[in-house]
Amino acid sequence: MLRRDWLAAAAVAFGVAVGIGFGAMPRIEGFSVDILFWLRNQLTQVSRESRASHAVVVAIDEETYRTPPFNDLPNALWTREIGSILDALVAADAAVVGFDVIFPTSIERFVPRFDRDFLVSLRNAAQVDKVVLGDVQHQQFPIRPFAGQILAVGGQKNVRSVNLFNDVDEVIRRVPLTFARENGRGGVSTETSMALELAARATKAAPLALPGGGIELAGYLIPGSERNAVMVNFAGPDAIPTYSLADLHACAARGEADFFRAQFAGKVVFFGAVLDVEDRKLTSQRFMNAPEHVAFGPRCANSPMKNLFREDLVRDTTPGVYVLANAVNNLIEGNALRELDKAVGWAIVLSAALATAAVAMRFSAQLGATIVVAGTAAWIVAATLAFGQGVVAPLLAPPLASWLVLALLLGYRFTVTDRDRRLLRSSFALYLAPTLVDRLLESDRVPELGGEQRSVTLLFSDVAGFTALSETMEPADLVALMNEYLTAMTEIIEAEGGFVDKYVGDGIAAIFGAPVDDELHALHAVRAALACQDRLPELNRDSSAFRGHTLHARIGLSTGHALVGNVGSRRRFNYTAMGDVVNLASRLEGANKVYGTSILVSETTRASAGDAVVWREVDRVYVVGRDQPVSLFEPVAQGEASRPEFAKIRAVYASALAEYRAERFGAAVKLLETIASVDGPARALCERARRWLAAPPPDPWDAVTPLETK
Repeated sequence: MLRRDWLAAAAVAFGVAVGIGFGAMPRIEGFSVDILFWLRNQLTQVSRESRASHAVVVAIDEETYRTPPFNDLPNALWTREIGSILDALVAADAAVVGFDVIFPTSIERFVPRFDRDFLVSLRNAAQVDKVVLGDVQHQQFPIRPFAGQILAVGGQKNVRSVNLFNDVDEVIRRVPLTFARENGRGGVSTETSMALELAARATKAAPLALPGGGIELAGYLIPGSERNAVMVNFAGPDAIPTYSLADLHACAARGEADFFRAQFAGKVVFFGAVLDVEDRKLTSQRFMNAPEHVAFGPRCANSPMKNLFREDLVRDTTPGVYVLANAVNNLIEGNALRELDKAVGWAIVLSAALATAAVAMRFSAQLGATIVVAGTAAWIVAATLAFGQGVVAPLLAPPLASWLVLALLLGYRFTVTDRDRRLLRSSFALYLAPTLVDRLLESDRVPELGGEQRSVTLLFSDVAGFTALSETMEPADLVALMNEYLTAMTEIIEAEGGFVDKYVGDGIAAIFGAPVDDELHALHAVRAALACQDRLPELNRDSSAFRGHTLHARIGLSTGHALVGNVGSRRRFNYTAMGDVVNLASRLEGANKVYGTSILVSETTRASAGDAVVWREVDRVYVVGRDQPVSLFEPVAQGEASRPEFAKIRAVYASALAEYRAERFGAAVKLLETIASVDGPARALCERARRWLAAPPPDPWDAVTPLETK
């Protein structure tokens, strides 16, 4: 891979990270949070006992609208009943009661003293800091409780905003902590929101504004408070105990003080609407809502009504009072969601992009996609586990960056980087095994066009008596037989990492160690030769193309340095090897005829292949066209070498060869005659020893046999 390509990959990764981090990320991070809620619910099954909730809801629900006395009265006339419940809650030592329902009008002007009981209840609760009324500030004319109610609770100190924050996609994920309000003296003061005020009263700790802009509550630094908003960690459907207003009214009328104390002592109680259409919000738990049903807190006086909701209907909206209730729980328990710093989130996206760039440039498209899929899955699991600990990591942005980088760089590779590789593949495809083409392209070292010096092993193979065989067969039958033979031999050679250079009639020329580097090329070449000789008897026996014909092959192997590369004309060339090692391998193939062997190798091949193969030295010869003598070795197949009779032949031949080289030809003949009937090299050496016995060699004698034929 060129430096240019790595720089291009880094530039693509950085550009994608910038585009997502500052473009798409702000738009998808909210959706990521919603998905994380669903994943957390699916993978970790996060849940909580509803009784452990610090916040509970008194619901103005469908049951209330259908139960006397509420069913016959407009909402503005429910104040007496609500006052009785408020009195029971305060008497039960509820921590504080917040109103997420606003009564902006009163019939006091038409029916004097109608709201007296309710106002008294509000005053009594306010005197012990047990009540907070809600108002809404986001309109030009705020929606506020009736003036008499504000007066009853002691003024603005017990009135707080119930506003919620909508993200750009109109989904509620955060609750404000403070609001600026005109103080009536021409100035602006800051006051706590409904959620923070109720949490502060429940913990009996005043919120502390920090110099850096954050807010601390009872020693808990509220996440997001520096931006004046806390991200709500929704506990899931049914996590907030809910009681029907109608049931609690009947309970209060019966004087069930023990029930109120058991359910509401120390709790933050919200009055709010839990209806089918009113005050419903799209929140982060929109993908994990459950079918709605009647109030699911314990009952006191009435049996729950049936068929108030469709059991098969799952809504993506949530009654707004539950947003505030979850926020209060978060503030009291100290488990609000913590968003990562923007710089940290972008660093994660950049890291994912750079890692994918390395994968895209280093591996194939299929493997690269597999790695990115695995990385995406791992990140989703990691982000979900982090979310289970209250940490919001960017779920979608890093995978999105990875897939964009992968797609862009695969396109870059196809049009730029891999162009030369495709040219090389097309050049080698017709004369190199597909597996070797892949290894060549993956190799760090590619042969230079025109040739280079490489250490290689050459294999030459030839069919004995092919000329005579061809004269006895029809051309079509001969072609079928040779195709069967050459295919089988080629598959073996390529399986051992060899490259078939050319076919010359019945002959095969193969190179081991080029074009792909192979440190064990000599050993692999020897194994290929032995496997070819083992395969040939099977073809003679089983192949229909061989029927009536028995083939025998001779193989020569030589190891050394050769010039390998593309050689030929500008219009036609061939990848081949040239040099003395090539000539020697060809001569050793022919030497098999002299010694009655199937495979002969040079001493360099024997030394390079090592002792992983059983050997025996056959002779020392001069080959045609070479002045230096060559020691000949025969590799023995593993099965053959394990036979006891071969061990005897090998030992006798080694002793006879030593006697022969010591010019004790008579002793050599006696030894060789014991095995000559079953061993080709023994017969050849025995015949030569007899000739030297009849006519002694010249003095000095080097015991090297000249081979006069190719």
